[in-house]
Amino acid sequence: MPQSSLPLRLGTRGSRLALKQASLVRDALFARSVECELVTLKTTGDRIQDRPLAAAGGKGLFTKELEEALLDGRIDLAVHSMKDVPVVLPVGLSIVALLPREDARDAFVSPLAASLAELPPGAKVGTSSVRRQAQVARARPDVEILLLRGNVDTRLAKLDAGEFDAILLAVAGLKRLGLEARATALLELDAWLPALSQGAIGIEMRSGDARSTAVRALNDEATAVALACERAFQAALDGSCTTPIGGFASFADGQLRFRGEIIAPDGSGFAETALAQRLGVHAEAEAAELGRDAGLALKPRAAQWLVS
Repeated sequence: MPQSSLPLRLGTRGSRLALKQASLVRDALFARSVECELVTLKTTGDRIQDRPLAAAGGKGLFTKELEEALLDGRIDLAVHSMKDVPVVLPVGLSIVALLPREDARDAFVSPLAASLAELPPGAKVGTSSVRRQAQVARARPDVEILLLRGNVDTRLAKLDAGEFDAILLAVAGLKRLGLEARATALLELDAWLPALSQGAIGIEMRSGDARSTAVRALNDEATAVALACERAFQAALDGSCTTPIGGFASFADGQLRFRGEIIAPDGSGFAETALAQRLGVHAEAEAAELGRDAGLALKPRAAQWLVS
């Protein structure tokens, strides 16, 4: 049987959220008469549960094994949460499509208080993100920030068991798992910038794979333009995952809007940038250039917080 007629082998991590995201891609391809079968792989990021990912190598820990499987031909495409994907991809691989972005905001989840501001002094707040740690420290320097690892269900279970008074999670993950009702409050973008590329699902394939044509048809332009800006901003800053960086871009009616920031790890300071620009026919390339320029302009103002 020729390779083109075989089901595409779709690689994914094994968490409930990862499988849900992979299923969204599989179903979207099936609607275009492209068959897929899921192949579950365990990544380094899944195995490490006892320390911050930043201490173990940072970005790429959730993509490395999937990319190795792509390169050696065990799978034909990989599905990623784009916030986990390094800005520089392995030679021979490319992101061929982005699904429409889900809600990019963070959620505050707590049985104790209606908002972060209403937590009592000394409350225990769980997160594994250096960005969220810095944002919490900036907003509430009087609470205790503790490491919280694991998938969404594990984190919620630890909250329910009383190990934490509040935790922070991505709204996109809660929505995709049907758990949006667990959000106590949504942290609005104007006051609380998310991780770059948060809420976006990307599909990675081998460069030159003829079967990518059908997959590329899934690409959402507004998401692709926004992420071109955000990922170029990240690349220009060259910050590691130990650098608290937040940002969000949107593209609608030909207009790109972006705001980004770098925060001191202890929340004691920050530097930010913003732009609004109408884009032309090469919107994705123009967005990338604007994101890069914004990052380069911000970099000197936040040099003391950038850890490469």
